[in-house]
Amino acid sequence: MLLPWEYGVRNLLRRPLRTALTLIALSTVVMLVFVVVGFLRGLERSLATSGDPDVVLVYSVNSIENIENSSIPAQTASLLTASLEGIEHRYGVSYASPELYLGTRVLTAEATEGLGLVRGVTHTAPLVRRGVRILDGHWPRAGEVIVGRLAAAKLGCEAESLAVGQSLEFEGSSWTIAGHFAAAGGAFESEIWCDLPEFQNATKRQDLSLVALLLSPQSNAAIIELFCKERTDLELHGLRETDYYQTLQQHYQPVRLLAWLVVVLVSAAGVFAGLNMMYGAVAGRIREIATLQAIGFRRGAILLSIVQEGVLLAAAGSLVSGTLAFTLLNGVAVRFTMGAFRLNIDSTAILLGCSVGISLGILGAIPPALKALRSEVAVSLKAV
Repeated sequence: MLLPWEYGVRNLLRRPLRTALTLIALSTVVMLVFVVVGFLRGLERSLATSGDPDVVLVYSVNSIENIENSSIPAQTASLLTASLEGIEHRYGVSYASPELYLGTRVLTAEATEGLGLVRGVTHTAPLVRRGVRILDGHWPRAGEVIVGRLAAAKLGCEAESLAVGQSLEFEGSSWTIAGHFAAAGGAFESEIWCDLPEFQNATKRQDLSLVALLLSPQSNAAIIELFCKERTDLELHGLRETDYYQTLQQHYQPVRLLAWLVVVLVSAAGVFAGLNMMYGAVAGRIREIATLQAIGFRRGAILLSIVQEGVLLAAAGSLVSGTLAFTLLNGVAVRFTMGAFRLNIDSTAILLGCSVGISLGILGAIPPALKALRSEVAVSLKAV
């Protein structure tokens, strides 16, 4: 015969202070799991949405996966458009975007300095970077920049510092913010874009970092990759943009493994904390457990009732943490080496966080309950 369901619920209410402390401890552990999993999901989403399958990046073969270290001649864009077929071409304009991309110190109007990602572009950039949308303001003119909506997070400054009309200083020049843009959650959102020739003059560089090419619907990226391999004198490397960001995911694999290790360690710490608290809770109920056995309840029924209490607490803690994480953490911008991205508390994060919480309730309740049930009933009835 099983104990009534209400019995476990009433037991939790009989000890409000201990129940509250256990609930806070479980909620804290589950919240940490939500933070780490949200970080991982946000990083994966940012890398996954950054690439365009129809865009091919051409950059220096010596830069490997770090385009910031790439340096190619300034005439590379015109050479590619003149030598290759299959590049999108409309109204006399080739969809090729020459770009200079580097990380540099950026000083805001409030004297906040941070490491920013600046990309020098031309008027053809919006044709190739099809995911970019201007949110407010206008395309940058002479002496102006347009900033991504996560650039403030990358710089570590307040969003008001990057409002339209504010000024920025980098590479020895002052720039006025002309507007803001979004890129569907991609890596571009943490960057600052300005006019390519002006940026080259400011940095005293006449080279490029890369050329982004938009392929026509009937074209294949292999044509560009083959051209780069055949022209060994140019030392170019062609790679589909989605493949480039896939290599970045592999590059950040150690970081992701470390984050999953943190999830495991936090969960393990939560299990031990739950064991400690449940041992204390069960230790004060030895006579109660012995009395239940004396009046005829089986040990399995008592064990199930104690596990029920742990699961109820864990479920409540998971619900509290999930609600707080979804309302307070979802979409929060965080800085990273690649730029900035938003924490993503999606269905996968909710599932993992709640699974960890329920597991803590079960694993934390079983060992102390088994220990109490092993004691002799006559001895336990005399316990103080």
